[in-house]
Amino acid sequence: MPSTTPLNEERLAALQTSMGRLRDSVGQRVVGQDQVIEQLLVCLLGSGHGLFVGVPGLAKTLLVRSVAESLGLSFNRIQFTPDLMPADVLGSEVLEEDRESGQRGFRFLQGPVFAQLLLADEINRTPPKTQSALLQAMQEKMVTVGGQDHSLPRPFHVFATQNPIEQEGTYPLPEAQLDRFMMQIRVAYPSAEEELAIAQLSSRDLEQALEPVLSTDELASYQDLVGSVAVDEQLVRQAVALVRSSRAGDQSPDWVSDLIRWGAGPRASQFLLQACRARALLHGRAAADRDDLRALGPAVLGHRLIPSFRAESEGLSGEDLARQLLEEQSD
Repeated sequence: MPSTTPLNEERLAALQTSMGRLRDSVGQRVVGQDQVIEQLLVCLLGSGHGLFVGVPGLAKTLLVRSVAESLGLSFNRIQFTPDLMPADVLGSEVLEEDRESGQRGFRFLQGPVFAQLLLADEINRTPPKTQSALLQAMQEKMVTVGGQDHSLPRPFHVFATQNPIEQEGTYPLPEAQLDRFMMQIRVAYPSAEEELAIAQLSSRDLEQALEPVLSTDELASYQDLVGSVAVDEQLVRQAVALVRSSRAGDQSPDWVSDLIRWGAGPRASQFLLQACRARALLHGRAAADRDDLRALGPAVLGHRLIPSFRAESEGLSGEDLARQLLEEQSD
């Protein structure tokens, strides 16, 4: 939806300054990972959720915690395990007795999902029954327990982590769950120089407290600005055409039916354009363009494309297939 907040040079400059302070604050603990941080900020500005995929030891948890501290957001972390139950995420009702009246009644005890930034660590280690507990929260910003609706704090973001190489004791994320994430963010190994800098960090550097550099109200105002970023009709058509080309049909390349078992749905178009708007703001622009689409297409579409058995046998991931679709659209 279009925003009622006007977008001008003064607001663009203020946002650039604030995002610079945020990057500097996070940089006190996290070395490098510039692209990962940019995509995380796109999720924040776009009011979306992010799925971080990377091997252990790449500071995924540290990065999310550092962002929460730098923004002054309430933060909770859930370690997902096979025995985790939905009530461990959402909360539960307990029976209590009033000491004065002697009457009994139920009281709702909030679970860890009631935070402005929730870290779902190793989300694929818990069964689908528990994973599904987040579906309503991520989509509607509320949870229903015992027939009662409970609103979540605003802003509300879920950042989840997943180990791509360890399969034993894990459960594939349901497609409905994956579709709730705006982007899948790949966290790669650092460069040689960055790894050297990481090795020189002391425990004191990693444990130092970070002072908030941005208030919750300021973050909310910047999120509201995203709706004011201009997106012309041609870019909208390109985004929709890209998403539709991932589904076998007249508008898709011939190879799609062989390599993509299931394509992206309409929500991908919405998230893609929202992410393009947020990235434009990060780069100080009042209008999104084709460069934003190229930069974010693989991250927004990759986890929504289900490769066929043939694609998997050839080592092609959803992101690889999304890049191929982008290249063919550019030709």
